[in-house]
Amino acid sequence: MLQALKPNRSWVGMAGVPQHDAPRAYVWEARLHAVMLGVAVLAVFAFYLSEVEKLPRIRALGHVLEWVVFLAFSAELVWMLHVTRQKLRYLLGNWLDVAIVVAAGLSIAGADAEWVAWARLLRAAMVGMVLARGIAEVRRLLSPGGLPYILGFAVLAMLLAGGGFYWLDPAIDSYADGLWLAFVTAATVGYGDLVPSTPAGRVLAVIIVLIGFGLLSMVTASVAAFFIGEDEKRLRRELHGDIRRLREEVARLIGEEEVALRKQIRDDLRGLREEVHRLREDLAHRGGARHGKRE
Repeated sequence: MLQALKPNRSWVGMAGVPQHDAPRAYVWEARLHAVMLGVAVLAVFAFYLSEVEKLPRIRALGHVLEWVVFLAFSAELVWMLHVTRQKLRYLLGNWLDVAIVVAAGLSIAGADAEWVAWARLLRAAMVGMVLARGIAEVRRLLSPGGLPYILGFAVLAMLLAGGGFYWLDPAIDSYADGLWLAFVTAATVGYGDLVPSTPAGRVLAVIIVLIGFGLLSMVTASVAAFFIGEDEKRLRRELHGDIRRLREEVARLIGEEEVALRKQIRDDLRGLREEVHRLREDLAHRGGARHGKRE
């Protein structure tokens, strides 16, 4: 399994595993796609909780999520460098991962320091880079086999959003109501029985609406890719069948030509043998006539 180092993605730092690298590097890259997509979503929530919320315990949760994002990207970078052979080329082609780790580390280090303004700027930059990485991961799911992952991500997003509404909005009395609000928000149905009543809940609703639009688009694209993939499989089967029949026809023609050629060779050999036999008889006849004249 070979993956090319795509030039059009190298300059944005999302080139992936270089060409002709270790096979297990491609395996691990595919395994970590969904995980890092979830980490990208966590980065958005971490930014919101640590910058927008005022309650100390919620801001503390945001800082914890920042640590999770930092450790996840650091672990992924270290592990991929471990499994790849072309380590320098991987770093140069995936400099965005390095920038995310550096920005996340600096923002965590400056969260309680005097340069808190720079920490906030780094935090915003880190979220932007993580979202860019997340978009790249989502694009890889748009394939005939990516639909189960998209549906799994949708279920996980709704479960987390339901807990978020239940936690952030006092008007939501139970987790079930929060889950229902997350579903109708993502589906843009808007029944009106439950609505966000706090700024935090409204911001979360905006995020859920965007996620809902994105998931709907991805599901549509994946279904289309599935049917296109089925058509491609059918065309390939037909092409392989035509090639097989063509080979059989060529083999049959070659076989018939070979049979005809062998028959012609046998006829020519038979004719040569008869000609040689006649020449021998003629020579024997001439030799007998000369011997009779001498006597």
